[in-house]
Amino acid sequence: MQYFEKTLKTAYSDTAKLYGYVLDNSKEMEINRRRKTIVLCPGGGYVMTSDREAEPIAMRFLAMECNVFILRYSVAPARYPVALVELATTMKLVRENAEAWHVDPDRIIVAGFSAGGHLAAELATQWDRDLAIDFGFRPQDIQPNGLFLGYAVITSGKFAHQGSIEALLGDDYGKPAMMAKVSLEKQVTASVPKSFIWCTATDDTVPMENSMLFASALHAAGVSVELHVFPQGGHGLSLAIKETAIPEGYGVQPQVDAWPDLFKAWLANNF
Repeated sequence: MQYFEKTLKTAYSDTAKLYGYVLDNSKEMEINRRRKTIVLCPGGGYVMTSDREAEPIAMRFLAMECNVFILRYSVAPARYPVALVELATTMKLVRENAEAWHVDPDRIIVAGFSAGGHLAAELATQWDRDLAIDFGFRPQDIQPNGLFLGYAVITSGKFAHQGSIEALLGDDYGKPAMMAKVSLEKQVTASVPKSFIWCTATDDTVPMENSMLFASALHAAGVSVELHVFPQGGHGLSLAIKETAIPEGYGVQPQVDAWPDLFKAWLANNF
């Protein structure tokens, strides 16, 4: 396996870090294999990026025979669109290096948890719109072929995680046009890729309505979506097992730990 770290430089920032986990090919097997690839955005309320939603998740995705790239995007005091441009730049970089990194350019999934899910869903809704029009990307370079969301921040409305939205927008928080722009259930079009979404019904930080609103908008737009709402569990569960629990013990939630197997099946059925 190839492992590397890169500082990601854009017109807006030079603080993001990209960590690549690339599965090697072998002449003993399929030497020219191109793999499914996941670009992963950890959560953290747009004020940090969580270790619990980074490497442990990447290891599970690697076990699904995927390459994984973890983006430690810029957070507050960086504001919109800094992180979004960093994610688009990452997608472009992965496609440009598809041959060297054994990437299938038609099977790249963008994934995110919590506020990282908001970032992933922003790319999924804007890859052929604002990112192309306002920031000069070619849509075909940054297009995600799939979307994974874990207890994602979606809306700036009634069910918002206000801390994430405020950290993202800064002085623009509360301005109607910007609040609408980052309320992603309002940004869905038919060009959003097929999506896998999970959350818990008892999440009191990012209410399940975030996922429900986005899934409903996808369905209305004719986008294939698989949604799992687990009956119990708080926010930030990661793998929902002891491995990713915090030192005080929070984060173990039976039944929720089934999501990697559900996602693996979704990958097999769709890619």
